[in-house]
Amino acid sequence: MTLRKIAGLGALLSLVNPGLALAAETTLNSGDTAWMMTASALVLFMTVPGLALFYAGMVRSKNVLSVMMQCFAITGLVSVLWVIYGYSLAFDTTGMEQGVVNFNSFIGGLSKAFLAGLGTDSLIGAFPESVFIFFQMTFAIITPALIVGAFAERMKFSAMLVFTGVWFTLVYAPIAHMVWSGNGGLMWDWGVLDFAGGTVVHINAGIAGLVACLVIGRRKGYPTTHMAPHNLGYTLIGAGMLWVGWFGFNAGSAIAANGTAGMAMLVTQIATAAAALGWMFAEWITHGKPSALGIASGVVAGLVAITPAAGTAGPMGALVIGLVSGVVCFLSATTLKRKLGYDDSLDAFGVHGVGGIVGAILTGAFAAPALGGFGTVEDIGAQLFTQFKGVAFTVVYTAIVTFVILKVLDLVVGLRVSEEAESSGLDLSEHNERGYNL
Repeated sequence: MTLRKIAGLGALLSLVNPGLALAAETTLNSGDTAWMMTASALVLFMTVPGLALFYAGMVRSKNVLSVMMQCFAITGLVSVLWVIYGYSLAFDTTGMEQGVVNFNSFIGGLSKAFLAGLGTDSLIGAFPESVFIFFQMTFAIITPALIVGAFAERMKFSAMLVFTGVWFTLVYAPIAHMVWSGNGGLMWDWGVLDFAGGTVVHINAGIAGLVACLVIGRRKGYPTTHMAPHNLGYTLIGAGMLWVGWFGFNAGSAIAANGTAGMAMLVTQIATAAAALGWMFAEWITHGKPSALGIASGVVAGLVAITPAAGTAGPMGALVIGLVSGVVCFLSATTLKRKLGYDDSLDAFGVHGVGGIVGAILTGAFAAPALGGFGTVEDIGAQLFTQFKGVAFTVVYTAIVTFVILKVLDLVVGLRVSEEAESSGLDLSEHNERGYNL
């Protein structure tokens, strides 16, 4: 892509910011470039080491390396797939037309495969397209990594790698395209608001995680065997890294160093703090004592819920979104999980799936100026319906395709480690290593 082609990228310039399209720039802005490079590094930091540590602390000591290994391997695999064809499938706008539903409304083409046409003078808005490619790559990396939390301690490493590659191709790339690719994208044309990934990242990963833990089955001994986190210090450190890195996730999605980025940063902090307190007090009231694991989970629940609303909600809207998500995700990860009996090991669905749904729907209300938002929503009821439709489509599409992928893989390579391997731990059985050598 050269400078001469930038005028035709109106849709692409606004792809992560529905309703807040950026004007095309033909000159590089060093401030925007520096911010987007920083934001990209922050989002990568969320996965390695942030998410890796967050998850590693919650598993038993015999599986600490396995979940960290999965996060690092996913980072490598998705980075390569993104360059080969992922970026093109997600953001190629060839054949798209506003109001017209066709094949390209669901998935992009391959004109950008192997990053064809990319040069040092290629711009997206006022910063290099190479930076935009990297920024979006980090989103593609963390989404399948989040799913790891649902099937932790029992899935084959080889099956996890194959699943990640296929799921990234058939689920992540199409959903990203439908939501963020611009005019002609299915959910874009519906008017679904998703500033930084409520549907694309969190509902997507959470639903996939729920399907995965149901298909693979419960861990040996669950729920009668005590399976306490082995190192909550790791989990708190990871949660802190996620909290800081998330400013790149949300504020970076403004695609500029501007007022929208500043407000996104503020509302992210407000919602996260409110959710942490919401989860903490809900747990305190219910169980008699607040826990470190609880407040760490509440932090992530707030980060998840504010993600789709970060570019349109005001401070008071963020406060409500945070409080609601903290309480609802607590109930989901405890009461709901116990009643239904599924083994979502590290609450990927309970926090990311449920938190993403709460945030995506509430975005429809708090994007309205009448409720202190900065969006263009005038009819709150209509926007709530649109948000619900986007959530429902994502849930159904992700659930069905994920189920099919897992069932086929189970037949071909097998999903689960043997009972002996599970008992000895995946660190030894899958990687021939121990996290702790005494």
